[in-house]
Amino acid sequence: MADVLRVENLAKSYAGKAALSGVTLSVASNEYVSLLGPSASGKTVLLRLIAGFEKPDHGSIHFQGTDVVNTPAHERGIGFVFQNFALFPHLTVYDNIAFGLTNRVINPMTDAHHVRDRVMAMIELVGLSGLEGRGVHQISGGQRQRVALARTLVTEPRLVLLDEPLGALDANLRMRMRGELRRIREQLGVTFLHVTGSESEALAMGDRIVVLDNGKIGQFDKPDHVFNRPISPNVARYLNCYNMFEGRLDGSVFVAGPDRFDFSNRMNSGGRPAYAIRQDLITINQSSAYANGETGLKAKYLASEYTGAAFMYFFEAADGHIIEVENHLSHRSAQTLEPGKHYQLAWKISDALVYG
Repeated sequence: MADVLRVENLAKSYAGKAALSGVTLSVASNEYVSLLGPSASGKTVLLRLIAGFEKPDHGSIHFQGTDVVNTPAHERGIGFVFQNFALFPHLTVYDNIAFGLTNRVINPMTDAHHVRDRVMAMIELVGLSGLEGRGVHQISGGQRQRVALARTLVTEPRLVLLDEPLGALDANLRMRMRGELRRIREQLGVTFLHVTGSESEALAMGDRIVVLDNGKIGQFDKPDHVFNRPISPNVARYLNCYNMFEGRLDGSVFVAGPDRFDFSNRMNSGGRPAYAIRQDLITINQSSAYANGETGLKAKYLASEYTGAAFMYFFEAADGHIIEVENHLSHRSAQTLEPGKHYQLAWKISDALVYG
């Protein structure tokens, strides 16, 4: 599959502080790539550089085989969907979508019949039929998001950049729009690069995920690989589903304060040693004995939180470290635990990841 976008050694600093440093990545044609990272990790900066809204300090941006670093944004043929939609409040749904066709600098469309055909086809694709005559203030947030997407897609870009496109929507609508975005992208065969701060959204949306870590690429891989095998402690932390312990290595044992964990999976991350165990891979036991191939620690139960499909249990280790245990109700029943009582937390040695 040919690359539609190739970024090489891209860097950008503000007031002497690096926002991006040596970013290199390739995105294939007809691919959905999620871009995940915490606040100030460089996600939006990368999108703005690719779009042409800002210029990198150094590096190259090849779009469809051409370096576009010195090409103005309006000449790149790259679509951009803003988090706040950036619609024209005085225009109707139809006129907002048509605007990019009739007002673009290169080859503006002047035939009203052709414009109408393109716009109405796009309105049907994004599920807005019957709303084309309404003002954008007369439609819902989810519908405004669809207008913003349609306005970008109607110009037929080969690459669309989406800056937290679901961030302004409520939780239920975000879930529904995930499927809609994937459906629309697959139907058009367009490449999407989708920035999000939500690990669940990144995992659900992307064919592959880029995890940005302090302006550098921490990992770029398929969602299941990132989820099950984060290649550094920071990537594991950004997924927000791992319990992390700092400590030191002692042969085949990881020492974290008063606790010692056997391990079998070690990854050379080049940083300080760390130990990671996913929240949903921990069991809560009354007995202090481990089954064969298990390790763990004793911890004091603090509280629980019901999330609908699961219970989250919170424990405190001897050194004050807070440990979270996720109990999916489809896997096992909820447990009745006594606050202040100590329980044995156990997990398979093979499920843990050790870095260092």
